[in-house]
Amino acid sequence: MAHPDELEALTKAFSGHGIHEQSLISILGKWQPEEKKSFRKGSPHLFIEDERNFERWDDHCVRLLKHEFMRFKNAVVLWTTHPWERDARLAKKALKKGPESYGILIEIACTRSADELLGARRAYHSLFDHSIEEDVASHINGSERKLFVALLSAYRYEGSKIKEDAAKSEANTLSNAIKDADKKKPIEDDEVIRILTTRSKPHLQAIYKYYKEISGKNIDEELDVDMRLKETVQCLCNPQKYFSKVLNTALTKDADKKIKKALTRVIVTRADTDMKEIKEEYNSQFGAPLSKKIEDTTNGNYKDFLLTLIARGG
Repeated sequence: MAHPDELEALTKAFSGHGIHEQSLISILGKWQPEEKKSFRKGSPHLFIEDERNFERWDDHCVRLLKHEFMRFKNAVVLWTTHPWERDARLAKKALKKGPESYGILIEIACTRSADELLGARRAYHSLFDHSIEEDVASHINGSERKLFVALLSAYRYEGSKIKEDAAKSEANTLSNAIKDADKKKPIEDDEVIRILTTRSKPHLQAIYKYYKEISGKNIDEELDVDMRLKETVQCLCNPQKYFSKVLNTALTKDADKKIKKALTRVIVTRADTDMKEIKEEYNSQFGAPLSKKIEDTTNGNYKDFLLTLIARGG
């Protein structure tokens, strides 16, 4: 019969994000048939008692385990992929999966530099024989289409010059649009779209500051009326806050497999960019180091790889 400590170790190895491969090798590799049988009998969360008197894998659990075994491989592949190709493939997959994944398009459009976004668009041409704008326009309808196409077509000025008078005026424009949301959705306002999709990030951060002076609140706090615009503003003006929230949601023990994928995506794409700032923001928001949360939630080679990546930025 399998030892209780070994059963507990295996349960932990199969739980969370990723798989603890070393536990599987050291425990399963030495087990005899009776010990494997007792494992099946003692693991009703993994095995189902068949009517023909044998324990069979729960098909749902097999599918979940398949995803967990692949997390390390997917992280390594994503890490070693050229950033342009990586973003192009992430965008293509987001479009294929539908509205629940469209936030990834905002993430790519708003947190990359002008040249990085242009590179992703070039890679998309090469990989899929379409422009990303063409595919976005064919998948996304209504008022969101204009926002997404404009965001992904942008080539923003990246200098430090800011037109203060224009920033104040545009903060007022955004404030009025949000106040009138019950009459006209802000996402349907051409001036709102123009400001968010053409202005430089330093200019938008100035707008963010002036907006708070006008309304007493941060603009993203008042954009719960439109989550697409809220995500856009956060990614443009405070990406570390945005990424910290995405990571914390992905690190929830009972997060579904789609939400868990964000953990790999964010750490891989930000490890060489602003991971130090994300870690600081995460600690500030959630009162615990990001490394500790990863240590407690993830397993095996996947955990070790993520911890290595987030340690790169100091």
